[in-house]
Amino acid sequence: MNRWTVYLSGEIHSDWRERIIEGAGAADLPITFTAPVTNHAASDECGVAILGDEENPFWKDHKGASVNAIRTRTLIEKADIVVVRFGDKYKQWNAAFDAGFASALGKPLIINHTSDLTHPLKEVDAAAHAVCETPEQVVQVLGYVITAKLPA
Repeated sequence: MNRWTVYLSGEIHSDWRERIIEGAGAADLPITFTAPVTNHAASDECGVAILGDEENPFWKDHKGASVNAIRTRTLIEKADIVVVRFGDKYKQWNAAFDAGFASALGKPLIINHTSDLTHPLKEVDAAAHAVCETPEQVVQVLGYVITAKLPA
């Protein structure tokens, strides 16, 4: 079986990535997972830490977002499938952007969020190939897509 690359985008305040990675491992799926920088402080500070301080918060954020975009865009472009998780703790504008970018590239897109976010994410969901409420459902979709077998 060929190895698949799956990019995991979205919120960083829960264990959803670990649950998907562990579930795919337990199912022996041939997947390499990639992700953005999930260390919030490093992601926020990378621009000024590398390129120099900024007094204006706009330019500080702009530098960081631009440096982070090198990783994000490269890994989304290389991905076979993009999974985007929306949590309820914060608005994940970056996750919505990643979903749109992946969709524009024609990448297969799996969206993961709880049912209470269905209405606010209706446009994002409409672009998805699958909308899952749990990380375990994401693993089942990946398993079916890769092996052509239904979950046991």
